[in-house]
Amino acid sequence: MKPFLSELRGALMSTIVLAVICCGIYPLVVFGIAQAAFHDKANGSLIVDKDGAVRGSKLLGQGFTAEKYFHPRPSAAGNGYDAANSSGSNLGPTSQKLNDAINDRITTYRTENGLKESDLVPADAVTASGSGLDPHISIRNAELQIPRVAKARGLDADKVRALVKQFTDSVDLGILGEPGVNVLELNLAMDAASSSGAK
Repeated sequence: MKPFLSELRGALMSTIVLAVICCGIYPLVVFGIAQAAFHDKANGSLIVDKDGAVRGSKLLGQGFTAEKYFHPRPSAAGNGYDAANSSGSNLGPTSQKLNDAINDRITTYRTENGLKESDLVPADAVTASGSGLDPHISIRNAELQIPRVAKARGLDADKVRALVKQFTDSVDLGILGEPGVNVLELNLAMDAASSSGAK
């Protein structure tokens, strides 16, 4: 009986020690380092306006449909841009439903942005990302939307172009991926430019 109790005591002590280290000390250390070294990122990269209201996250796309806004990539997350239901459509390249959706989006994109039937439409303007929450669009996608946004807001196209450039993120580590325009940050800057009366 003594050997059994000894083994049981050892197992219980090991469990308690590991629980304290793995479920208490380690998470607190990681949390502390993240808060000290990467405060903004550790808290969701939130965008807060001058009144202290959270407007969104730099990491999550939002739906914008008004003419005065740059439009993001399409989303298949829930009913669209649902951060609690991040997902793609899971439709493959042979799916008629996907092909029909893309053709509809191409037509809509050309109409919204005053493009000709022969004008090429950027892929990210008509296809959803894997997460459905991509916060970026390609530079070409943003450039094609500049005339529409500038006209809707009564702003000079060069002013809008400068804002697009300002909110274009470079490639990661200088080599990974492609530059992209953060739609939420750009649209918030467009609102600020319009409210300030900048032309």
